[in-house]
Amino acid sequence: MAAKHLANCIFCKIIKGDIPSYKLIETEFSFSFLDIGPLSRGHALVIPKYHAQKLHELPDEYLADAMPIAKKIVLALGEGAENYNILQNNGRLAHQEVDHVHFHVIPKPNAEEGLIVGWPAKPAEKEELQKLYDEVKGKL
Repeated sequence: MAAKHLANCIFCKIIKGDIPSYKLIETEFSFSFLDIGPLSRGHALVIPKYHAQKLHELPDEYLADAMPIAKKIVLALGEGAENYNILQNNGRLAHQEVDHVHFHVIPKPNAEEGLIVGWPAKPAEKEELQKLYDEVKGKL
């Protein structure tokens, strides 16, 4: 599948070399680089070379390429990334700032640096879970 780019997308511009970056790994389907506003030392981005705003819009071959690159970056960071997060957001309400699918590799060296996550879990009724399960499973 041919790569798809959007002229005014900052990540598409980085892929094309119009905007400089600290490139780490580039493949046929992906481009990775250090984040210039890092949450911790080694914070990197892995971006598909296909412009899609949300994960479900991205062709599978681009998805399949991204996680091995994230793994290589984590391994290259060594002890600095003994603990880490892989983050991918879809839509403004879900904290997506750039409308191009991207994966953050964020080392978590201590409680103060890296990603800080709130997890407002709520109790779920078994009947509601079963209803949701049946609905989703039927569509898969």
